[in-house]
Amino acid sequence: MDETLILARAQFGLNIAFHILFPTITIGLSWMLVVFRLRYERARSEDEKRAWLATYKLWVKVFALTFAMGVVSGVVMSFQFGTNWPGYMNKVGNIAGPLLAYEILTAFLLEATFLGVMLFGMNRVPGWMHIVSTFGVAIGTMISAFWILALNSWMQTPAGHVMDGAALIAGSWPAVIFNPSFPYRFAHMSLASGITASFLVAGLSAWRLLKAPQDAGAGATLRFGVRVAAVLVPLQIIAGDLHGLNTLEHQPAKIAALEALWVTERGAPLTLIGIPNEEEARTDFALKLPRLGSLVLAHDMNAEIKGLDAFKDHPPVAPVFFAFRVMVGMGILMLCLSWFSAWTLFRKRQPQRWLLWALAGFSFSGWVATLAGWLLTEIGRQPWLVTGILRTADAAGKASGAQLGASLTAYILTYAALLLSYMVVLTHLAGKGDAAGGLMKGKFK
Repeated sequence: MDETLILARAQFGLNIAFHILFPTITIGLSWMLVVFRLRYERARSEDEKRAWLATYKLWVKVFALTFAMGVVSGVVMSFQFGTNWPGYMNKVGNIAGPLLAYEILTAFLLEATFLGVMLFGMNRVPGWMHIVSTFGVAIGTMISAFWILALNSWMQTPAGHVMDGAALIAGSWPAVIFNPSFPYRFAHMSLASGITASFLVAGLSAWRLLKAPQDAGAGATLRFGVRVAAVLVPLQIIAGDLHGLNTLEHQPAKIAALEALWVTERGAPLTLIGIPNEEEARTDFALKLPRLGSLVLAHDMNAEIKGLDAFKDHPPVAPVFFAFRVMVGMGILMLCLSWFSAWTLFRKRQPQRWLLWALAGFSFSGWVATLAGWLLTEIGRQPWLVTGILRTADAAGKASGAQLGASLTAYILTYAALLLSYMVVLTHLAGKGDAAGGLMKGKFK
């Protein structure tokens, strides 16, 4: 790749990586706000009402800040379709444009309608209307994810399109939207958002309990976050397995790269770790388990798995190989921590300080797994921007290396400052709790 293409990909990759951090939280957190709001409405004692109200108000602040960061970064990212990848819109804009417009016409309008009521209308509208507004915002986040993932999935496994001269148009919108990989990606991303939000809630609640062990509201949200994570992580493993089977069918080159499987073979081994050596077509210092690769990938120990030698075009091996292992490794750690925490909290009312520190340290662990998964998804599609239709190199714009380098530097500095500020504000909010609710003591489940 030439310098300008590398810089264009790096710049867009930075923007999408920064942007995805925030919807990954808001999609899951919005549904947790629905639960918190309902718990407040159904609380019987005044102490319980005050505690759930304080909890709801605290996490509404977190949601509002995160939502704003996601909107702003999303606007910046959308402009880069034109500046960095004009060939993309010229070739497939008749499909990508309407899908992005559908998100605005459905999700954004729904969120804009109810977000203001949710944030500022609690004392201005009836309780049922405020609950409906909170629920409406949660539905809006899911609709937004639906359209974005429909477009991204179509780029991975395109279907339902026809050629109209030099451009593509939709021959069947249902086939475009519900393309072969969409159901698996939508489920996988939805669960990832729930897990990310649950670890954020549990982790920041643990951070609060380290400062104020008697804060019953933080204790309740800690238990809630841990329980949600303990349920969602195993479901994510199942969804990931089904997604893997779908990827093996429709994107076998990506599977070969993430497993660093250099040659086609039956009973392929499972490589736990190693260092891919693409020049020599081997994996150095590899730790392999015989035949388990075929079992994991195809659910058959004797299944034939295509290697990289079967493909003329395939993604770079090392980044895909390592991204997959980071994602899976973080998922295993999150499973162990959530199950152990749920078991410990079931047996004991007060968690030990070391466990609180562990949960606090995993507050943003969902980001690590999500970013690794998106690196795997996007790099694993290369050298295609739209699989089999449009190469990444053919879609790049005419911006010079100097222009891209200067703007990339500005993006890095700006996003680093914003991300640091965001994390500082979140930990500060969690550390001080909610002044409106005060410090609640006693039993609060």
